[in-house]
Amino acid sequence: MNMKKWVNDIIENRNRSVMPIMTYLGLEIINKTITDAITDGEIHSACVEVLSKKYPSAASTSIMDLSLEAEAFGCPVVFSNTEVPTVSNSILHSKDDVLSLRIPSVGEKRTKESLKALRRAVSCIEKPVLGGIIGPFSLSGRLYGMIEIMTAALTEPEVVHLLLEKATAFLIQFAKAIKETGANGLLIAEPASGLLSPDQCNEFSSFYVRQIISGVQDDSFMVILHNCGADLCHIPTMLSTGAHALHFGNKIEIPVVLPEIPEDVLVFGNVDPVNIFKNGTVAEVKNATSHLLESTTPWKNFVLSSGCDVPPNTPVENVDAFYEALSDYNQRFL
Repeated sequence: MNMKKWVNDIIENRNRSVMPIMTYLGLEIINKTITDAITDGEIHSACVEVLSKKYPSAASTSIMDLSLEAEAFGCPVVFSNTEVPTVSNSILHSKDDVLSLRIPSVGEKRTKESLKALRRAVSCIEKPVLGGIIGPFSLSGRLYGMIEIMTAALTEPEVVHLLLEKATAFLIQFAKAIKETGANGLLIAEPASGLLSPDQCNEFSSFYVRQIISGVQDDSFMVILHNCGADLCHIPTMLSTGAHALHFGNKIEIPVVLPEIPEDVLVFGNVDPVNIFKNGTVAEVKNATSHLLESTTPWKNFVLSSGCDVPPNTPVENVDAFYEALSDYNQRFL
């Protein structure tokens, strides 16, 4: 599939396109648990497939699991059937630890199941299928500790760069393996870079994200850069990565973002995944979605989405309300 054409078709379509980051919702439909999905590629794929049939998303996305790569490096992970997996402890505490850190091979730990899920999803879903990886700074923060890496960025930047080089080397190989599954693109989740100043973000995140993107992005494979921690000041450095699309969290106002983005770069966002999708009422979901759609009407490169991964146990009726608001909006332009 030509993903440049896919982007252009979205921009030229009179109707607003939609692509929430939402996979855990499929678990209830297929009667499986979170642990099932994140440890078994076939179950993971089944979630993606059932949602691709139920909802008219422009593309199907795999589970956003920000513990996956850190676990491959050796971090302990806490699993639960009610919450997404989380890294429980960092494993690096000094420059010597970073120097001795082994870069894992793609396929170690649960990365094997993630690739299996994508291969299966690609074989049975007719719309674009997008894989996902964590960003290099966010991964490094899990390996070193977020407070510790933020401090080290100021006091020992050479240590942080050494770790980022190792993290990026692995992520490039993982991204290439995802591309080899036949997936049509990749979402890089780099939320921790939103904690950095724009200059720091460029130095400790975007510089390395560019390396990942340049290694895989082409006409048949697009990269979406997700940063739910980003502010308006981070947009120039996010654009500098060369990603064909940017995905923003709900802390930022999309109508303020859109004038800063080139017309040929897609902008995804940003209905609040927790306060609106999961904890809101049906009316609140419809109102928030409708307001976002109305406020972004002038921009053709906007794609309606969630601000981040829609949490497990989100009411189905709220997701239905999200799509109903989109349908009501698009009916006005038929």
